[in-house]
Amino acid sequence: MQPYTPPFSITNRMLSLAAEIAEKTGRIMSYRSFETKPYLRRSNRIRSIHSSLAIEANSLSLDEVRSVIDGKTVIGPEKEIQEVKDAYRAYDMLGAFDPYSLRDLQKLHGIMTCHTVRESGIFRTHNEGVFDGDRCIFMAPPPEFVPEQMQALFAWMQAEREAVHPLILSSVFHYEFVFIHPFSDGNGRMARLWQTALLSEWNPVFRYLPLESRIHDHQDNYYAAIAACHTAGNSDAFITFMLEMIDHTLGWALEQITEKDAYLPETVQKLLDIMEFDLPYTAGQLMSRLNLKSKASFRAHYLSPALDKGLIVMGIPDKPTSRNQTYIKK
Repeated sequence: MQPYTPPFSITNRMLSLAAEIAEKTGRIMSYRSFETKPYLRRSNRIRSIHSSLAIEANSLSLDEVRSVIDGKTVIGPEKEIQEVKDAYRAYDMLGAFDPYSLRDLQKLHGIMTCHTVRESGIFRTHNEGVFDGDRCIFMAPPPEFVPEQMQALFAWMQAEREAVHPLILSSVFHYEFVFIHPFSDGNGRMARLWQTALLSEWNPVFRYLPLESRIHDHQDNYYAAIAACHTAGNSDAFITFMLEMIDHTLGWALEQITEKDAYLPETVQKLLDIMEFDLPYTAGQLMSRLNLKSKASFRAHYLSPALDKGLIVMGIPDKPTSRNQTYIKK
């Protein structure tokens, strides 16, 4: 069997984006902020899971996904709740498997879909297509070709991992995987998780970046880029799209961890570090996380400065002294 080489070419736009990404990644690593902010890491992981599932029509909100992961009771479709639990288990294994191993990919699919997909962890045995209503807009390769195509794709990655930059290689993989559509369900979730895994081996910071959130925000363009590649017969459009999403994600992350760090008092920064975005906290919960006993000191040195700068807002703004008041990081 002749070695398979996915069709793609490197453009000036790709090179420019790769340079921007490398510069932003270096800035993030210099601050080492994700290593020192477990709440931020966890919040971003939850965003990744929510967004990746939402792309596949899971209807649970970000707060509901967070509650499921926290072990709280959530009223919703049982399958969608189980998808969250299984996705959390799969994402929690980032760094513990080999993203260049086909066997590991099948194992991770088994974890991602073990409670919701009958053919979990094994390649599909039937034809699959993508439909717009009753119209088939894409038919995946026949199932008998899938094992050979997946083996060829992973053989290419293993052979070229030193020659092709991970930013490009991971994007090529993402598109090729979606095209082959190797599983009966869960292909989109696995493609996004696996690109994150490939990027994380290049730089561990990608374990903590919600790349899936940017894809979700540009979901129509995501599918348009895939369709353009089907038509063109190469993955150039998708590579460019993914590099743009990675660049946007890094820019968003830098806003999280650097611009505020530069001018905030240490007390306010500590308060922000223990809060997840868009999640309400009572004053008591925040004091407990900060190991503080004095309400006066907490309000004077932590809470009031953060409120004054607009870094957090009241959950009940029209009743600032309410005993049920909460505070939300924005």
